[in-house]
Amino acid sequence: MAEQHSTPEQAAAGKSHGGLGGSYKVIVYEMENFQGKRCELTAECPNLTESLLEKVGSIQVESGPWLAFERRAFRGEQYVLEKGDYPRWDAWSNSHHSDSLLSLRPLHIVGWLR
Repeated sequence: MAEQHSTPEQAAAGKSHGGLGGSYKVIVYEMENFQGKRCELTAECPNLTESLLEKVGSIQVESGPWLAFERRAFRGEQYVLEKGDYPRWDAWSNSHHSDSLLSLRPLHIVGWLR
């Protein structure tokens, strides 16, 4: 199966910077184990299934942390995703009532450096 990338119009373009100057990048795959259509994000996405993907099967967080939500528009149960690989839904959630992830946003950490 050929790997498809989202267009810049579909995915949020540019770099987002956190409170401490970090950049954010996450790759979301339609199928488990990083297979199928994929979408790279560098900024928030309130609805991953609107035109980007049919569902979320796996995630690779390359930089950030990210806040993932079970529902569209940043609603429902929340999951903090740190840098790393999440090959299937139970890698980011221990919820038995929902296996969906429909919106993502960078988690901006603001703090004092001493």
